[in-house]
Parts: sequence; C-alpha cells; structure tokens
Amino acid sequence: MISVNIKKGFGLNISGKPSPKVEVLEKPTRVALLPERIPFVKPRLKVKIGDQVKIGTPLIEDKRDPDVFFLSPGGGRIAQIDFGPRRVIREISVVLDHNEAYETFPTFNEIQIDKIARPDLVKTLKTGGLWPLLRELPFRDIATPDFTPPAIIVDLDATEPFQPAAAVYLKGNIDLFEFGLKILQKLSPTVLISTSADNAFVRQQLNGYLTHIYKGEYPANDPGVLLYHIKKTPAENRTWYLNGQDVLLLARLLKTGRYPVARTIALGGHLINNQIHLLTRTGVPLDHIVRERADVSDAARYIVGGIFRGYIGNPDSYMGFYETSLTLISEGAEKEFLGFARPGFNKPSWSRAFLSSFNPALMPMDCNRHGEERACINCGYCTQVCPVDILPQFTYKSILTDEIEEALAHGLLDCVECGLCTYVCPCKIELYDTLKNTKKAYYLEQI
Repeated sequence: MISVNIKKGFGLNISGKPSPKVEVLEKPTRVALLPERIPFVKPRLKVKIGDQVKIGTPLIEDKRDPDVFFLSPGGGRIAQIDFGPRRVIREISVVLDHNEAYETFPTFNEIQIDKIARPDLVKTLKTGGLWPLLRELPFRDIATPDFTPPAIIVDLDATEPFQPAAAVYLKGNIDLFEFGLKILQKLSPTVLISTSADNAFVRQQLNGYLTHIYKGEYPANDPGVLLYHIKKTPAENRTWYLNGQDVLLLARLLKTGRYPVARTIALGGHLINNQIHLLTRTGVPLDHIVRERADVSDAARYIVGGIFRGYIGNPDSYMGFYETSLTLISEGAEKEFLGFARPGFNKPSWSRAFLSSFNPALMPMDCNRHGEERACINCGYCTQVCPVDILPQFTYKSILTDEIEEALAHGLLDCVECGLCTYVCPCKIELYDTLKNTKKAYYLEQI
C-alpha cells in the first residue's frame, strides 16, 4: 500500500454536509435521461414519444460508437423528448408503469467472469448500458473499448462537498464490490483502489484491496490528482477511472442480468432541513428529492453533481446519468448594505480579506461572487491551490492569445477540472470554464 501526500488543494468549512443517515425515497412517477449532460456523446434517438419501454430499453446510442447504448432508467411510456438549440437532445422522460418490466441480459458467476474473453465482456457492458461509467483520462471521455489501459483507478472517497460516502453505499455490499473488481481486472492488468487516510470504514473493510492511501484536501480524491502524483511514463496518461458506487453497478448488471437503476444520492446544502443520503434511482426528478425536505422560501440554487464541478438544475429537471449529489444553497443575489466594510466572519473564502479565514465553524455558502470580473493581477492564488502544479493564470493567458502549444506546455492536459482556481480568484475570472472548454476543444480537434 502506497501513501500519497497531496499538499495543495482547499477544504471549505461549508455547512450542510449530508449525515450518514439513509432514507429510502418513494418511487417517483417519472424519470428521465439527460443526453445533454453526458460529455462528448453524440446521441442518436432509438425511441419516439408514445413508445412503451422497459427498464434497460435503449433510448439513445452514441454515433461515435453505435454499440454504446444509454438505457431507459424506467419502465413505462416515453412522455417527452425535449430538444434544445441545434436539435440537441436535452431530456427523454418516461412516465413509469405501476409494475415496471425489465429487459434481460446475460448473467455471470465468478467462475464465468474468470473465463470470459475481454471482447465478450466489453460487448456485454456496452449492451447493458454501463460501459459509459468507465472514463478515460485526461479528457474524461467514455473509455475507448479496444484499448487496454495501463490502469483503472477506483476512487472510494468524496472530499468535494457533498458526494455519497463510501461507508453508506458499501455497507452490506462488500461481496458485490469484490465481484465488481474481478470485472475490472479483466479490462486492465492493474486496478488501483484509493481512499483517504481518514476513511476508517474503507480501510477496515477493504484493507486487502487498497493500493493507495492519500492525505490532503479537495480534490485529493480525484483520479487525475492521484495519477499526477504516481505516474512514471506518458503512457499512463490514458488511465481509466470510475467511483466505488459504479463498481457496484457493474457487478449488479452481470450478477442479476438486469440494468441497475438503484442509486445512493447525497442531499446537502444549508437550505436542506435534514441533510442525508437517499436510496433512490437514476434519473429521479429533483422536486421529488427535495419535496418537504428544503427551505426554499428564499431564492435557492439547485446544484447537481457537486458545488465545484456540478451544473445548475431546477425543480423541474432530473438527476443526470453520472450525478449522485444534489446541493441547495442560497443564490445570494440580495444587496448587502455596506457589504464592502463588513468583516465577513461568516462568509467562507480562501482570501484573508474576510475574517472567516480565522473562523473554524461550518459556514453557509451562497452564490454571491462578492465582486465583478477584472484583469488578472498575478496574485498566484490559483497556483497555490492547484493540486497538479500547473500555473492556471499563465495557462489562461496563453489561451487568450491563442497560444495553445504554450498552454499545453504549462500543463493544460494535467488540469483535473476541480474548479478551485475560479473559486480562489480575487478577480472573479472564470478560469475553470476557460481551461475546461479549451481542453474539450483541443480533444475534439484531435479526434
């Protein structure tokens, strides 16, 4: 077991972290798939409004690889297909039947997994709709099926506020997780399993499987951060990754022969009355999750997928294919009288301009930027928190001047898209968006 000490990053003292308490969410009346929220995919519809579908019926295929399917998270009738600009498929919603039917897939035991050929396993995961759970660094696209990666990283922690805790979703599922690891070992000769030094549950339950223990603040748990600190050759840059809950999904598909829709979701934020974990299903409506659980008398922002990396949702939307957290915080749009002169003892911030830097208590976070964008002042804050030692301010300036080669030399492809550079920037520059969008554009140009 290798110890990795990640010195850079930032841990926010934010209130509203979900407790280990778990509740089972009642069945919703509808669920949805959101193709727009799946990075890089080029969806082709396989259904139309009014079609009757089962759990596991293909809804879309990826034009780049027509054997990669995204399946229906519910059994019922296709109620709506929402298109955005340029006919981008935003949402495919399914009104659920009282008794939902399932598509069936092949089942495997441990002996059969040991004997299965890699191409057959890949085909099974594609047909079963779970191949997209495997993603490839550095661009975080769906993994290339005919490529054998140097390693697959399994992350068993969530240092970003607020993702499901491994102690919650692994409880009672250790055998299933071990079966999932056997699946991964057929896809790559090396499977790396990492956890925090503070995660006593994982260290006790999976001690024989752990390969890396890390110390550090957000985003220390990110597979890209771990890879940056342990890689020895450029070939390792194409390592694959997935999280612990996804390993359970792979195992359930092959064990049961049914497309697994069960999800553990973390519900947090200071506007939530009772921050907990919810046992629910993929594609569940946001208003169904929040109903009677939140104080939304003030303007609330629904953040799906994490405070730093997630996207803004609304009560009428749904959980995405990859997202397993929902956080509600205040918009913070209200005017604050003489706000510039107040000490800010209860405002979380990286800068010591606010006295909150000396406040150890958990503080409510809102979406107020406390200022407007201005030119970069080369303060170096972004460099101080970057976990992969790139120079975000110089990378940003290289991009603005269209010097992409220089941006790559500064480490653009090492960027793990954690969002900390934007958070700590006193000039309110959207560094995260610029770096992420440039990485995406460069990738699309290469392929």
